[in-house]
Amino acid sequence: MAEPYCTDCKRQTEVVMDHASGDTVCLECGLVLEAHTIDEKSEWRTFADDSGDHDPNRVGARTNPLLADAPLTTSISRRPGKGGKGGDDGDLVSSALGRWRNGHDPNRNLVAAFGSIADMAERLGLVGTIKDRACEIFKRVEDRKSSKGKNQTAVFAACLYIACRQEDRPCTFKEICSVAHGVTMKEFGQAKNFIEKQLKIEMGKSLEMGAIHAGDFLRRFCSHLGMNNKEVKAAQEAVQKSEELDIRRIPVSVAAAIIYMITQLSDDKKLLRDISLATGVAEGTIRNAYKDLYPHAAKLIPTSYAKEEDLRNLCRP
Repeated sequence: MAEPYCTDCKRQTEVVMDHASGDTVCLECGLVLEAHTIDEKSEWRTFADDSGDHDPNRVGARTNPLLADAPLTTSISRRPGKGGKGGDDGDLVSSALGRWRNGHDPNRNLVAAFGSIADMAERLGLVGTIKDRACEIFKRVEDRKSSKGKNQTAVFAACLYIACRQEDRPCTFKEICSVAHGVTMKEFGQAKNFIEKQLKIEMGKSLEMGAIHAGDFLRRFCSHLGMNNKEVKAAQEAVQKSEELDIRRIPVSVAAAIIYMITQLSDDKKLLRDISLATGVAEGTIRNAYKDLYPHAAKLIPTSYAKEEDLRNLCRP
């Protein structure tokens, strides 16, 4: 997802959310970009009994248009009797009703799937719009009854990957698979192709997904490596200039190679092994991409970051 634009800084910038006032504030200059944002998450109240204990209970969940009769559902629980075991006939009746209701809940599988997708999105640090888009994609596939027999975890991961692409916040295959426990790259790839095919049949045309650029991954990778602000800005400029060149490498490899090039000119040099771990790109792939970028180093590296004589210290591929 594109970063917000600050009218004072005259560029895209990082923001911080002030949850107390509901304001979205520019991290660079402090300008309030959006005020009094409405929080649509679930409400919570605390009901205290005579003992003074606090029992937080949900007042009401957000309406979910993807679930059938979502705001009208009723949960039937079993009241334990003495010693935690079933008590009178009323307990037996409530227990039976609970089993019947759970066995006839049309939303049960969807709720479980949405929960798994939300868990993956949270571990990847993705925003709510991406999670909601992934849930919508899964619902469309599930409505076709076509995912039966498939590895469901791989299907969840593929829905999340496609949602990231559509929301212009692409993740790598390895990043997605890292939160999809037990899913191999092959299973994930098969699930992604399967979902794209199903959606193409539904819409009658190919699925539209945003283009991937090296800059989409750069800030995230730099953060993983603990690079300072000067290094990050130099890497961003280098990535922008690399798009003008005919470098036939996938964007994530270009991003990793540029990070390697930038850090070699820094006092805090990063090992190729560390860059490989942070980006998920194999060391050999980074070397090959660096080999293609090396002849253009003078054009790629900003002069404010490194002078011409500094570029001579770059290791030859």
